[in-house]
Amino acid sequence: MSDRTAHIRETQGKKRKEALTAVLAVIAVYAVFHILGIGCPIRWITGISCAGCGMTRAYLSLLHLEIRQAFIYHPLFWSVPMVLLVLILRKAGKIPERAADFILYFTAFLFVILYFVRLFNPADTIVTARPGEGLIGKAFFALRRMLGAKALR
Repeated sequence: MSDRTAHIRETQGKKRKEALTAVLAVIAVYAVFHILGIGCPIRWITGISCAGCGMTRAYLSLLHLEIRQAFIYHPLFWSVPMVLLVLILRKAGKIPERAADFILYFTAFLFVILYFVRLFNPADTIVTARPGEGLIGKAFFALRRMLGAKALR
């Protein structure tokens, strides 16, 4: 084996190890959040749902073959495997770069449109905006109460 081939394999091995470490770190963080009763860290911190809100519940519904419920939780749950497949095919050179980019940007566009439609729909209970319920909002209101109480003294 040449030095160049050995270097390429070593670099690929490092990249795989880094990717695996990142995935395991994300899983560990979410496991800790779950143990602490924090469902979504973004909603917990800000009080505002993210564009992926409902995705986990959609996949859990799908695992129970509750397809209608999966679409209710997140209508674009099906797009995540498609995006992963497009990324894999693009990296392997099996799909033209322009086609892959179009699919990825169009999917992102759909996520943004769906997010705002759901965010501003008062009947939607999945995607919500309640900043006062997030950690930042609670800290802000607590600080405001403390400063207000001191101003009255």
